[in-house]
Amino acid sequence: MASLNVGNLGDFLREQRRTAQLSLRQLADAAGVSNPYLSQIERGLRKPSAEILQQLAKALRISAETLYVQAGILDERDREDTEVRSVILGDPTINERQKQVLLQIYESFRKENGHGTASGDAPLADADVATPSN
Repeated sequence: MASLNVGNLGDFLREQRRTAQLSLRQLADAAGVSNPYLSQIERGLRKPSAEILQQLAKALRISAETLYVQAGILDERDREDTEVRSVILGDPTINERQKQVLLQIYESFRKENGHGTASGDAPLADADVATPSN
């Protein structure tokens, strides 16, 4: 196993691909990348962009944040915050207004506990969240 994050990413991707029972070609096609490029990523020879990682994550049906951590793009501590946000935003049982209110509450608790916003995330402005009405 390579000591670079890129090698760890390649090993991780290969394992996820095998777990999903996809061939290299099937994953490449599903993610919209070339077969040789995906092979180079898996062997640790290429470092993919965040956009490519997102495409691979979607094809593997895993969170992009998981791949970002493996690639060294996202810090493990930020991952938890990002995953909470992703779960809230991806919940089909609540509407958009409710999602935004939940995110605002979550962010206020993080600030209260001295954690602020996740890297790359802008804090929610008061105008972005409608006040719940009865």
